[in-house]
Amino acid sequence: MNAGNMEKKIVLTVEGLNKSFGSTKAVADMHLELYAGEIRGLIGENGSGKSTITTMIAGCLKPDSGVMTMNGRQHAPKSMLEGRAAGVCMLLQEKGTINHLTVSENIYLGEEGKFSRFGIVNRRKMDKAAKQVLESIGLGDVIPSHPIDELSFEDRKLVEAGMAMKAEPQILVVDETTTALSQKGRDVIYRIMRRMRDDGKTVIFISHDLDELKSVCDNVTVMRDGIYVTTLHGDEITIDNMRQNMIGRELSEGYYRSDYEDSYDRDTVMLDVDGITLGNKLKNVSLKVHKGEILGVGGLTDCGMHELCKVVFGLKQPDSGKIRLPQKEVTIRNSSQAVENGMGYIPKDRELEGLMLSASIRDNINLMAMDKVKRGFLITPGATKKLAQEQVDALHIKIGGMELPVSSLSGGNKQKVAIGKCMANDVEILIMDCPTRGIDIGVKAAIYRLLEQFKAQGRAILMISEELPELLGMSDNLIIMKNGEVTARIRRSADVTEHDVIAKMI
Repeated sequence: MNAGNMEKKIVLTVEGLNKSFGSTKAVADMHLELYAGEIRGLIGENGSGKSTITTMIAGCLKPDSGVMTMNGRQHAPKSMLEGRAAGVCMLLQEKGTINHLTVSENIYLGEEGKFSRFGIVNRRKMDKAAKQVLESIGLGDVIPSHPIDELSFEDRKLVEAGMAMKAEPQILVVDETTTALSQKGRDVIYRIMRRMRDDGKTVIFISHDLDELKSVCDNVTVMRDGIYVTTLHGDEITIDNMRQNMIGRELSEGYYRSDYEDSYDRDTVMLDVDGITLGNKLKNVSLKVHKGEILGVGGLTDCGMHELCKVVFGLKQPDSGKIRLPQKEVTIRNSSQAVENGMGYIPKDRELEGLMLSASIRDNINLMAMDKVKRGFLITPGATKKLAQEQVDALHIKIGGMELPVSSLSGGNKQKVAIGKCMANDVEILIMDCPTRGIDIGVKAAIYRLLEQFKAQGRAILMISEELPELLGMSDNLIIMKNGEVTARIRRSADVTEHDVIAKMI
């Protein structure tokens, strides 16, 4: 036990916890102690067991064996509701609110009786109570009586945070919640976490952002392949320490590219974006992507870069401007045309937009390549299995079986399936929106090596990213956007720093 924790009260003890899914051991003989008044980071590569252990603590999963003790009493919740009643609340990465209900109805779902008389809900009273909840976390501008559907994804996540805090939990699990949030949204979550700690409560914080973990956590527990590795304390929480303990090995190659010379065909334009305007989101945006080029696009979250990739792939129609493929003499007007002409798109939200979570791994990979697996008018199971297996092998996707649903995979392997779906269709132009969002450093390194392979094969890559090190480390050229406009173009160089790029963004 760390000296800094010796005087602290133990809130939760996990002893010998095990959980398997089929032949896959998700958590093996897990032992853990959590303390009052701490923010405990929980890290590991995708599939290391982080979410499995926390969902068992929260009551969403039942352990196969082992014992949990909370505040000196056995802790064995059979559902999330029982977990919440015991003092454990959980914030997830995915959307956890219900459409077609108001903000206040979501906040007090199942608790309407507090505001009812003779079976009639006093909505004014409920809205007033919800307003207090919202103001307590800095969301005073959200109107409780409005449908939650009208809110942005970020505001909906913050409403969920308010719902959790309303329950006054002893333990708050924050599972990759900050991944899709702006810095403003992240700051709200950080304030909640620090408030919990200052009040003597406990936070379990799961994130793949090592800088984020270093800045907010008091202690960081590392898991690998379902097994407890170590817990880092105080000054031990460094990027190098976390990285080394997570992967248990040195990355065999450089993390990012090491070359700085021109290494693409400057004479062959694969994608020509000319004067794209979309409402107030995009204003006369032009760019070219060459054969074998990785063109990075960066900026603040609302700069327009995410809308740009949707327009380029034909998912949104611009008010003016053209998307051209000069080598094919084609103008892209919709996504079907984009697919037919060798374009692929990996969206920022892979679970909502990029994959069919309930469908099998095989069906997801084959989705864009049906013409390749047809025999006449028939699609043969053997052909679909063969094509999917080729991508699983090429991308080193860890699966338990080809017919398992994609939802059963870790975040990193889901992203590899999304990439495999494009590769199965032999794409020549790949549009990637935040390709490593929510992915551990080991899988990130694997995706970076894939990008280098695609580049060497002569594919054109348009990579939108919110991570500056990624943009600087992987792009041949970099475009900076602000308020829907291109404000700077930066050529790859060892002399370009993050500070230089940030100065162009703000």
